[in-house]
Amino acid sequence: MKILVCISHVPDTTSKINFTDGDTKFDTSGVQFVINPNDEFGLTRAMWFKEKQGATVDVVNVGGPETEPTLRKCLAIGADTAIRVNAEAKDGYQVAKELSDVAKNGGYDLIIAGRESIDYNGGMVPGMLAGLIDANFVNTCIGLEVEGDSATAVREIDGGKETVAFKLPLVVGGQKGLVEESDLRIPNMRGIMMARKKPLNVVEPSGAGSETQSVKFEKPAPKGDVKLVSPDNLDELINLLHNEAKVI
Repeated sequence: MKILVCISHVPDTTSKINFTDGDTKFDTSGVQFVINPNDEFGLTRAMWFKEKQGATVDVVNVGGPETEPTLRKCLAIGADTAIRVNAEAKDGYQVAKELSDVAKNGGYDLIIAGRESIDYNGGMVPGMLAGLIDANFVNTCIGLEVEGDSATAVREIDGGKETVAFKLPLVVGGQKGLVEESDLRIPNMRGIMMARKKPLNVVEPSGAGSETQSVKFEKPAPKGDVKLVSPDNLDELINLLHNEAKVI
């Protein structure tokens, strides 16, 4: 079984976010980047298939040279080959189109992506990718088993879970629950050394154009001051909730 894991290069959630050029561009200065958490769950599941079923695991990213440390970390975790599509990731359609070309050329049986990246939270790429390569698709996936050319997936639905069966090829939009957080892997020294010898292939983009343009970014408004009310002064509390917070 050939598996392709789509990797987003995203800011660590502890990084301080700023914008430049009139709030039209993200300022990457001083920002630490990591593997998108939803993608990391998918990569860990792919590694399970590699170890238990002899699958081969490739990782792919759409981005510039600055994303290569993230791909190298994936190789250190255990992926066999990394592919970087040499293009700036501009929107969901463009990324899905570039990934679809890699998927078609590689003849993959299973493609695992995160259901969304934690930077733009678009949630569009896995579904569009499945449509572009005419593969089955399951989103919000929290469980996945593969046997031969068939797959069984568990996905979150409103108020519960749903178990569905598919034929390969399959595109998965994975998330927390696909593996447990305790199962996520930290590269060890041996993995880091081996990653230096594994191939990281740079391919030129197909030239797919973006369909959207970011007009402006805006940070959430700062939180207001906290007002403390004595537990003995219920009238004041009710007045504030009714007239100021307007929640009652």
